[in-house]
Amino acid sequence: MTLSKSLYTRGIQCSKSLWLKKYSSEVLTPPDATALARFETGNIVGDLACALFPNGREIPYREKNFAGMAELTREWMDEGQESIYEATFIHYGVVVMVDVLRVTPDGVEIYEVKSSSEVKEIYLHDVSVQRYVIESLGHTVTNCYVVHIDTSYVRGDELDLSALFSIADVSGAVDALMNGVPAKLAEFEAHLADRENEPAIEIGKHCKTPYECDAMHYCWKVQRSIPDYSVFNIFNLGSKNQVELYNQGIVRIEEIPDSYKMTAIQQQKVDNWKAKRTYIDRDAIREFLSTLTYPIYHLDFETFQQAVPQWNGISPYQQIPFQYSLHIEHANGELEHREFLAPAGADPRYALAQQLIHDIPGNVTVLAYNMSFEKGVIEKLALSFPDLSERLKSIIPNIRDLMVPFQKGHYVTPSMNGSYSIKYVLPALVPEMADAYKELNGVQNGGEAMNSYAKLATMEEVKQERIRRALLEYCKLDTLAMVKVLNAIKRILLEK
Repeated sequence: MTLSKSLYTRGIQCSKSLWLKKYSSEVLTPPDATALARFETGNIVGDLACALFPNGREIPYREKNFAGMAELTREWMDEGQESIYEATFIHYGVVVMVDVLRVTPDGVEIYEVKSSSEVKEIYLHDVSVQRYVIESLGHTVTNCYVVHIDTSYVRGDELDLSALFSIADVSGAVDALMNGVPAKLAEFEAHLADRENEPAIEIGKHCKTPYECDAMHYCWKVQRSIPDYSVFNIFNLGSKNQVELYNQGIVRIEEIPDSYKMTAIQQQKVDNWKAKRTYIDRDAIREFLSTLTYPIYHLDFETFQQAVPQWNGISPYQQIPFQYSLHIEHANGELEHREFLAPAGADPRYALAQQLIHDIPGNVTVLAYNMSFEKGVIEKLALSFPDLSERLKSIIPNIRDLMVPFQKGHYVTPSMNGSYSIKYVLPALVPEMADAYKELNGVQNGGEAMNSYAKLATMEEVKQERIRRALLEYCKLDTLAMVKVLNAIKRILLEK
């Protein structure tokens, strides 16, 4: 058995996922742009964290020669090297590379570096297998730590690594896991010994916890034909009802017995789906529309995050707005469009905030979809720039949420698949726009927008201009979609 610490933690989540990764990786969904960006961030954070342990040396990566890496690690430890990055150890085919190994007179310390803002349980399993291998080779592990990002840090003029990172002592938590490591390794070895038969593991909460598994499409769609809208949409994954129904072989909503007990909202969803009917609470929709006055400023922000803040006044993983779109809808149906997209490579916030208060006058209705996000962006801008704070804050009380009629179930139709995401609401109410996002060239969703802007400054001029056009078209479509949805629910009130 050849097993790395990443394969070990994959097996902790699901041993079938481990088997598929080893022997049938073609069925796994390739990482998307967001996942790739997350991997890249992890590498950047890992490199930076090494600076917390100065005068260290890094074991050069040698593909398919882990034995050579392990031998070099042993040599450096014997020479008295205090800090070793990517220290490598092998025990019976289990290979671990320690992000930072500190050698002390009493033994060694393990430092696992994560780009996360907290210590997750899966990280403890990661550290536990490292400790198991190292101790099996005769070394003493005195302490174990997880180094992670501290989101309370606010960058000043210079980056302060000691404040950016938090070092959590997880020695006690790892102690509690150590007795179980040999049994887990034996379990994985037994599964991997049978190359012909994948483990018979049922789907469940583990498919999305702690990470969404890249085998979900294979296990859910290919093997079990779980429909897009099923009992998993009515009941939370892993909940008593969901588990109970699935164990009875009930997946499709049509199969849920009429006598099955559930909440009123769940019952409404089931009944509407079975009857293939649309539910409309016209009074509630009319009340919502009465809160809107013309002209209506349809607003949508695009933001990105930095694990390592580049600019003064920014915290790790803070939502940094770089773009917005405004569709201004007048009472006569006339539309105006305004937009902002920051230049690449500089802090975009102040210029965006200036343009925003220029484009949105006082005391007008601002409509967002999931307004808590837009409110949060504006509130953070107001805190960051006192000279613009009063005008920015004046926008907030006038923001209304287009999501409300769908979130509260005032309009429900089967094609929305039980969701109030605009991804489902738009094609349900405006069928001619069902493929609008798929037809965009270059940027088709928020994740792609975020990743594209984050890399914009590193692109060649021609590509940069192409991506800028794509970003503008994507964000413009977001607010146009809101205009179309609002007009659709207004027409609903006119229907008998």
